[in-house]
Amino acid sequence: MSESLATKELTGEEVAELHREYVMQSWHKQGEPVIPVKSAKGIYVYDYDGNKYADMSSLLVCSNLGHELPEIVDAIKAQADKMCFMAPAYASEPKSKLAKMIVDLAGSDFYQRVFFTNGGADSNENAIKMARMVTGRQKIFSCYRSYHGSTLGASFASGDWRRFATEAGGAAPSFVHFMNPNMYEDGFERGKDDAKVTAVYLKRLEDQIIYENPDDIAAIIMESIVGANGVILPPDGYMEGVRALCDKYGILMICDEVMAGWCRTGKMFAWQNFDIKPDIFTFAKGVTCGYVPLGGVVVSKTISDYFTDHVLQCGLTYSGHTLACAAGVAAVNYYVEHDVAGHVKEMEGILKPFLEEMAAKHKCVGESRTIGLFSAMTIVKNKETRELMSPYHTANPVMGKIMGALKDKGFLTFGRETNVNICPPLTITAEELKAELPKVDEVLTWVDENFCD
Repeated sequence: MSESLATKELTGEEVAELHREYVMQSWHKQGEPVIPVKSAKGIYVYDYDGNKYADMSSLLVCSNLGHELPEIVDAIKAQADKMCFMAPAYASEPKSKLAKMIVDLAGSDFYQRVFFTNGGADSNENAIKMARMVTGRQKIFSCYRSYHGSTLGASFASGDWRRFATEAGGAAPSFVHFMNPNMYEDGFERGKDDAKVTAVYLKRLEDQIIYENPDDIAAIIMESIVGANGVILPPDGYMEGVRALCDKYGILMICDEVMAGWCRTGKMFAWQNFDIKPDIFTFAKGVTCGYVPLGGVVVSKTISDYFTDHVLQCGLTYSGHTLACAAGVAAVNYYVEHDVAGHVKEMEGILKPFLEEMAAKHKCVGESRTIGLFSAMTIVKNKETRELMSPYHTANPVMGKIMGALKDKGFLTFGRETNVNICPPLTITAEELKAELPKVDEVLTWVDENFCD
C-alpha cells in the first residue's frame, strides 16, 4: 500500500470500489455491490451518505452488545497500553480471568478448563480433535441442518450445502450426517406433535449409531439451537434424548454455542435451556461481540483430567490472545452485571408475539420461531401446502428481493434459503424494537401481494 493511500481519507464510493476490486467477499460472487459503512453505534450502522440502518441481525449474530459499547472499547484501549499480545505458553491476566469467568458461568461443578481459539470454526475443529484424542475413536456425527464453520473439519461437520466445495474431492469418511428435526418443514405442528417427532428422530439416530458401530463414534456435535439454517427449535425432549444416547454408547456430546451462546436465547448458554450438560461446548462471536476475534472450547472435568496425563495436541499462535481476552472479560462482565439475559427475555415478550402475528396474518409466512432474541420466519409460496419459497440449495430471487426491500427501509438482516432471521443486538430497547418491526410487516404485505399463491 502506498503512503498516500494509507493516509488518505477515502469517500464511501472509493471504499466500496476498493472492496469490490481487492477484497475476496465470502459466500458471494466477487465484485457485487456493497454498502460502505463509515461508523456504528448501538444498534445502528451508518454509511458515508449519512444513511442510518438498524442492525437487526447483530451483523452475523455476533454484535450481541451492539456497536462501540464503551465498556468493551475502553478495555481494549487500556490493554493496548499495557500489552497487546503474549504467546499462549505464558499466563496473562485477561486470559486467566476470562477462563475462570466462563467456567463459573457454565458450572464449575462439571466444567474445568477453556482452550481459546480465534473464532467459531477453529473452536469446533479443536473440539473434534479433543473428542478423538480422548475416546480413541474417529467418527463424528453431525446434523444435516447445521453449520459449524468453513475450515476443513468444521466444514465436513456442517450439514448445509456450503460443505459441498470442501467435499469436491470426496467427503471425509469419518464424518457422518444425520437428519435432525424441523417440525414445520417435516409437516408437524409444534406444541402438539413434539413427543411423536422426538421419538421418531431419536429412533432413527440410534439406528444410525448402531449401523455405524458405536465403538467407532467419538462425538455427536450439534448446535444447541440451529442458527444460520433458520433458528430451528428442537421438539421437547429431543436434546435430552440425544444426551441419553451419548451416555448409552459412550459418545461425547459437543454443543456448538458459537451463534446461540452469550444470552442470545435468554440463557447465558443455549444448552442451559435443556436438561443436559454437554461434555464439550464451543463459543465465539458474542464473547467479544466481534470487537476482537476470539473463540474457545470448554471441557468437562473428566476431559480436563485426561489432558493432565496426556499432551493436548492442539495449538494456535493466537490462542488466548491478550487483547481479545481483555475484550472478552469486559463483555462477559457486562452480560452479568447488566442482567442481559433478563433483558432478552423481556424483549422476547415483544418480538415473539409480533412474529406470531406475522405468521397468522401473512400468506408468505409459514411459521415463526423465537427464543430470546433469536428468531426466524419460514417464507412460503403456498401456505396450505407448505411449499417453501426457496427450498434447500436453491436460490429463489424472491428471497434476495425481500432482503433488499428491508434494507431499503433501513432494516438490515440476513437469511438462508427460505428463512428470514431477526436477531437484533441484545441491548436493543423496547422503543427501538417497536420502531423497527413494522417495517417487516410492510415488506411481508408486499411479498403476499406479489409472490404467493
